Amino acid sequence: MLAVGLVFILVKSYESLHAFFLTHPEVKLALIGSSAAAGLTALGALGVLFTRRISERTQDVLLGYGGGIMLAASVFSLIIPAMNQAQTLGYEKTGAVLLTATGIMLGGLFVLAINQLIPHQHFIAPNPAIQSMRTSRIWMFVMAVTIHNFPEGLAIGVGFGGDEMGKAIALATGIGIQDIPEGLVVALALRTLGYSPWKSAGAGILSGLVEPIGGVLGALATGVSATALPWALAGAGGAMLFVISHEVIPESHRKGHETQATLGLLAGFVTMMLLDTLLG
Repeated sequence: MLAVGLVFILVKSYESLHAFFLTHPEVKLALIGSSAAAGLTALGALGVLFTRRISERTQDVLLGYGGGIMLAASVFSLIIPAMNQAQTLGYEKTGAVLLTATGIMLGGLFVLAINQLIPHQHFIAPNPAIQSMRTSRIWMFVMAVTIHNFPEGLAIGVGFGGDEMGKAIALATGIGIQDIPEGLVVALALRTLGYSPWKSAGAGILSGLVEPIGGVLGALATGVSATALPWALAGAGGAMLFVISHEVIPESHRKGHETQATLGLLAGFVTMMLLDTLLG
């Protein structure tokens, strides 16, 4: 009876979910896109099982490359479309710019609030507030990377909730590309702390699972009303800009490879710019 009841619940849940996706196709696309990005994070993290070590210089270049992709994605796929969408809704150019600027600041403050509220550990500067906590450092770092990945999923969801499908695909593709080296770098960093390959890979995989959640929430936010779309686009852009400045760039520069990391950032920016031009 329990088995039959469970099957009945699963069938009804599937039917309800299918009906929801029919009326909200943007949420389904956001879920697929953000899940693919999470899968690529997992793929990168699994690379630690086959890679003993990557030089610190290469890791910094990869981090810079990912930061460049995120930076270009923020500008071309989120912030500029936010201004265009605001003008489509009837805002004058000045009003559209002010709306977008406000949305960017709100998005950055949102991630800042998450950083302040959720205990987490960074490699850049150990957090003295959690040194006495019994929680394993690996979980503290997983939380840090999860905070990093949530705005990425949110951006993908907001992108698919918009009117420009090409830009949404380019955005999801760019974030997915940078998730591969990001997942690998995260897992390798944990290996340097003495964790086993499987535990390091598992932590990297877990950190990416928040992206589908962010993707669904981002798509739902844009579906509230047409006026919410430019705010959501600008907010997602601001959240990603905060992560780039607060996490990615400082991490890629802290080991003395600033020049190589900056060249990687430029290469990532150009990659995303090309993706946005070709697909958008």
